[in-house]
Amino acid sequence: MKGNCIFEFKLNGMFTVKTQSKEFLVEKSDDSIRVNGSPISWNLQWISPTKIHFLHQNKSLEAELISFERESKTLQIRFGNKISSLIIQDRHDLLLEKLGMNLTASNTLKEIKAPMPGLILDLKVKPGDEVKKGDVVLILEAMKMENSIKSPGDGIVKSVKVNLKDSVEKNQVLIQF
Repeated sequence: MKGNCIFEFKLNGMFTVKTQSKEFLVEKSDDSIRVNGSPISWNLQWISPTKIHFLHQNKSLEAELISFERESKTLQIRFGNKISSLIIQDRHDLLLEKLGMNLTASNTLKEIKAPMPGLILDLKVKPGDEVKKGDVVLILEAMKMENSIKSPGDGIVKSVKVNLKDSVEKNQVLIQF
């Protein structure tokens, strides 16, 4: 059923899969899958666009996709009678999380950090301002280019930690919510 699966999204390379209690590092290429450094060899058979049957360690298992939230890359999957939530994060998601610019772990926006060293050219917000996801909050000059820094989510500005013409370092907190 390849191509018909509603949760087929092209994940090749390295990514993480998080459950409520565990995190797995997955390395996937066209011909192999490694989980936490160990190769896995499962016999997979698509039953329908949302169901897959596989054999693992002489056990027959069936998994069914219940829901998929594309923006947060969260899957609800049923294994037998148990439903599990999985969060998929590729290297870009992990970088955004490291920079404090993701909203997958929490629906509340806490801070925006500088994605690179640069100079603050313009501040578009002040404490008390309400911002929506995608609003430009400041302009950062880096490598002779003006970069619009946008809010990764909705929130109310608690404090602006920089001033016009300030030089900032990568990962420096610029705005708190």
